[in-house]
Amino acid sequence: MSGLAALLAGNVKPGVHHWHAAFDVDDVRHAVETAGWRFAHLDAWPLGTTRADTLQALGPALGLPDHYGGNLDALWDCLRDLDGPTVLLWDGWGPLAREDKPGFAKLVRLFRDRAAQGGFDVLLRGEGPETGLPSLD
Repeated sequence: MSGLAALLAGNVKPGVHHWHAAFDVDDVRHAVETAGWRFAHLDAWPLGTTRADTLQALGPALGLPDHYGGNLDALWDCLRDLDGPTVLLWDGWGPLAREDKPGFAKLVRLFRDRAAQGGFDVLLRGEGPETGLPSLD
């Protein structure tokens, strides 16, 4: 977990990163929470391949409030109000990236913009199309 450890210690610039580590979700959660960050997990494998499906699933994954509207503007507003630094582990991102390239790109831009403010990072775990995003491996 050295890439994750470096991120949590502030030695890696926050953003959206590829991460091919096969650690158990509970082990990742433990490492993140031990470092004082919030942990969120989006298991997108059972979802459809649209941005709308992903936006709906992000609400419960991130523990967003009931008024979260399931659209990009609402996601942005809720991400700005997260309670503490947060790592989102996104498993199964590849199907969305392949099937809805514009929708995936919009989500990545929003996540990168939020990460640039500090205290937020997204780990795209597993295989998917080439995105040009940095790797934590």
